[in-house]
Amino acid sequence: MITTTNSSTPNNKWRSFIRRRVPILNWIPFYTTSKLLHDLLAGFTVALTEVPQGIAFAVVAGLDPQYGLYSGFMGVFAYFLFGTGKDLNIGPTSILALMLQPHVEAMGADMAVLMSFLAGIIIFALGLLRLGFILDFFSYPIISGFTTSAALQILSSQIKSLFGITGKASKFLNAWIEVFENIKSIKLWDTVLGCICTLLILGIKYLGKRKGSSRIRSNRTRTQNIIAIFLWFMSLISYAIVVMGATVLAYILYQYGHTPFQLTGTVKKGLPPFTLPPFSTTFNNETYSFVDMMNQYGGTTAFLPLVAILEHVSISKAFAKGKTIDATQELFALGLCNFFGAFVQSMPVTGSFTRTAVNNVSGVKTTAGGFFTGTFVLLVLAFMTSFFYYIPKTTLASVVISAMIGLIQYDTVFVLWRTKKLDLIPYFATLLCCLLWNLEYGILVGIATNLSIVLYFSARPPIVLDFRQIDDKKVYLVVPETSLLFPAAEHLKEKLLTACQESESLVVLDGCRIKFIDATIAKSFKSLIDEFKVRNQFILFLDFNDSVINTCVSLDPSLEKYFVNGTLDDVVSCESLKADNNLVINS
Repeated sequence: MITTTNSSTPNNKWRSFIRRRVPILNWIPFYTTSKLLHDLLAGFTVALTEVPQGIAFAVVAGLDPQYGLYSGFMGVFAYFLFGTGKDLNIGPTSILALMLQPHVEAMGADMAVLMSFLAGIIIFALGLLRLGFILDFFSYPIISGFTTSAALQILSSQIKSLFGITGKASKFLNAWIEVFENIKSIKLWDTVLGCICTLLILGIKYLGKRKGSSRIRSNRTRTQNIIAIFLWFMSLISYAIVVMGATVLAYILYQYGHTPFQLTGTVKKGLPPFTLPPFSTTFNNETYSFVDMMNQYGGTTAFLPLVAILEHVSISKAFAKGKTIDATQELFALGLCNFFGAFVQSMPVTGSFTRTAVNNVSGVKTTAGGFFTGTFVLLVLAFMTSFFYYIPKTTLASVVISAMIGLIQYDTVFVLWRTKKLDLIPYFATLLCCLLWNLEYGILVGIATNLSIVLYFSARPPIVLDFRQIDDKKVYLVVPETSLLFPAAEHLKEKLLTACQESESLVVLDGCRIKFIDATIAKSFKSLIDEFKVRNQFILFLDFNDSVINTCVSLDPSLEKYFVNGTLDDVVSCESLKADNNLVINS
């Protein structure tokens, strides 16, 4: 007796669901030693970038340096299990750090940890409800304006540290004002070291991009191939090279009693405790409840998760290489990364473009590369934090500044100028409001500006109007070039009544390009018929689809006789056009 298995049985559906939501189960049975070696190398290489960036981004957020490292392992462990992008690296980013900074300054580090927990829940819920379409409201000009303004703001906030000036300044204008006000306080050796470190990072990256290569090529000598591979690898770990070099220099000088640079100082050693996120906090001898913390967040509660999703999905698509992205699964994964990260005092995390690019060019094969990155970060936390005491603050500033230079989208203005100049309005609205006012409000202003433009064109659709004389009949041919919705109702009516003035003329409204209308437009059609009757004119609706006709007929069944099909000449020559307007058109 032969039995067959029905693939649609509940057990098989459950297995399919588990495999779709825990992607590691799909590739782990086929994991090979070769893939392991590639992932190990990529994971270690990314970690050499993640460690200095994590420390630097924690400083941007106003946190102690160890929080950047706390954010560097739980997220990649969760993504290792639930993520689908082999290249994607999850961790702290500069933009999220900037959005956290005012809240950390107001109520302390617990604000960053709680935000990670809340962001995780919100992102997971958005994935569960399939609400990722919200990101469709972030157009290219808005994304570019937001990213550029955030990069400029972060870069500006690090200028004081680069020059050795004490104090914090997170706002763009305030940062530069304070630099000029304290220009006499600039420390020579901090400035020299910071500038050298910035130039070294940018220079190494440039050489790696222009001269380096990860592949051996037959058209080069053996020495040239070795140099190219060396430059390529150096560009991948440029941040680690510069930070380690500056730290060694500061340590040696310190041993001889010289401290020409401001140092990072003590970094808390050891792994963070695994504990519940803080639902209340004490900061500067004041206790704040959960409600106080939520009030302090304000709009950040909604916008930080959206920005995290935006960064994550954009990077996922950029490195997908034509493959389809399961956006729902990616939202699940990112939500879990933040949710679990909050239990180890992580700040909010998302995909990092810089580290993802390093992961990609390092030859990573699976998400296990992130597992090795996280493991290395744990080892650093356990055994190497004492080394971080000697990292010059100006070097961390140079890490941030060089990273931000790569985020500034210089060419956007030229692209928008060449393609559609009107897009420069939402771009500059977003850029200036984010830069001079607030990131969250800047996004809102950008979206509102963009929607205003969309609504304007919805209310003023392009309409082509042509007057013709056909068989001694005066004919106005009106062709709307887009579908019509309620904002355009009065404009359409006014334009037709103003332009079509000839008595005893026929007005033909061509609907070949109109895919849909709403009830307001249907009422406007009925009003046009009545208005033209009073003026002893006729109006017909030519070549409208069934959906539009049904909308109008549902409003008033008598409108059906005004809809015709065929050519313009056929309609004009129809003998049933009578002055009493009792039209019966046999189309």
